[in-house]
Amino acid sequence: MIDRLKKIISNYADLANQMSNPDIIADIKKYTKLAKEHRHLGNIAPKAQEYINLFNQIKDDEDILQGDDKELKEIAKEEITILKNSLNILNDELKILLLPQDPNDSKNTLVEIRSGTGGNEAALFAENLFRMYTRFCESKKWKHELLSINENEGGGLKEVIFSVSGDSVYGILKYESGVHRVQRIPETESNGRIHTSAATVAVLPEAEDIDIEINDNELKIDTYRASGAGGQHVNKTESAIRITHLPTGLVVTCQDESSQHKNKDKAMKVLRSRLMDHEIEKINKKRSSARKLMVSTGDRSAKIRTYNFPQGRITDHRINLTLYKLEEILNGDLNEFIEKIKLEDQKIQLAELSA
Repeated sequence: MIDRLKKIISNYADLANQMSNPDIIADIKKYTKLAKEHRHLGNIAPKAQEYINLFNQIKDDEDILQGDDKELKEIAKEEITILKNSLNILNDELKILLLPQDPNDSKNTLVEIRSGTGGNEAALFAENLFRMYTRFCESKKWKHELLSINENEGGGLKEVIFSVSGDSVYGILKYESGVHRVQRIPETESNGRIHTSAATVAVLPEAEDIDIEINDNELKIDTYRASGAGGQHVNKTESAIRITHLPTGLVVTCQDESSQHKNKDKAMKVLRSRLMDHEIEKINKKRSSARKLMVSTGDRSAKIRTYNFPQGRITDHRINLTLYKLEEILNGDLNEFIEKIKLEDQKIQLAELSA
C-alpha cells in the first residue's frame, strides 16, 4: 500500500512538471489529457501523503514502546490508538479513490430522452426531463448542445437528443439511464384520476474517431426534405439526413439544421456514440447484477425512478431513497440522488474486490 501511494505522489509531481513544458503546452490534445490525469490524481495525492505521514508516526510511536521510559510509553500508546483510528478512516477513503476508473467517466456524453407509455402525458414528461437535465448542466457549468428534437403534436417531446461537455460528465450522468415514471393528474382529466406515464433516458459516452472506426462502405446515407419547425429553407431543400449502419441496422436521423453538412455531422456523432455504447454493453454483460442495477445499459428497460406529483415526492428504486423535493429536483437539483447512487455503486465495487 505504501509503495503504491508513493508512486501516486511521484506521478502527480511528474505530471505537474510535464504540464509546465512549453512543447506540451503547445500540444492542446496532449496537455488536455495530462491535465485530466493530473486533476484525477489531485484528489488522491494529498490523502496519500497524509496516510504515509500517519503510518510513519505510528511506526515512531511503536519504536518508543520498545524503550524504558514509562511516561513516554504511555503517551505513545494513547497516540497510537488515535492515529490508528485516523489511519483506518483514511484507508476507507483511499479504497474508494483507488477503485478502478471507468475509462469513459471523463468523456463528454450524449443524452437521449424518449417518451414511452402514456401518449401526450408521456411526451410532456419527456419535456420535463429535458428541462431538468439542462438546468442540472447549467448548475455544473457544463455546455449542452441540442442535436435532434422531435416535438409531439399534443405538446411535449417524442424524442430529444443533446450533447453535454464538461468535467467528468459521463461519470456523473451515467446513473440517469433507465425508465423514469411519472404519476400525476393530466390537465385534461376531469375526474381527478392519477395517470402513470413513462419516458426512457439513455446516457452514452461521446465517441471520438479513435474510439470507433466506421468505414464508408458500412453506411447508407439518405437525404430528404425536413418536416416541422425550421422555416421555408429547411422544407424546400433536402437538408435532412438518415444514416443506416448496415452491419448493425442502427438508424440515425437529423433534420434540425438547415445545412445538410451540419445534419450529417450531428448524425455521425450520435451514430458513433451508439456503436460505442453497443460495444460497452458487450463488456458489461459480465458485470454483476448489483452493479447493473446502479448503471442501466443496453435496452434501458430498468425502472429507476418515480416522480409522484400529488405527493410531491421522487423515489429512486435502486437505493430505495424517497425525497420530498419534487420541484427542486425538476429544476435541476439532482446532486443528492446522484451522489448517493454513486456511493452505493462504490460500495458494491469494494465488496466485489474483497470477495
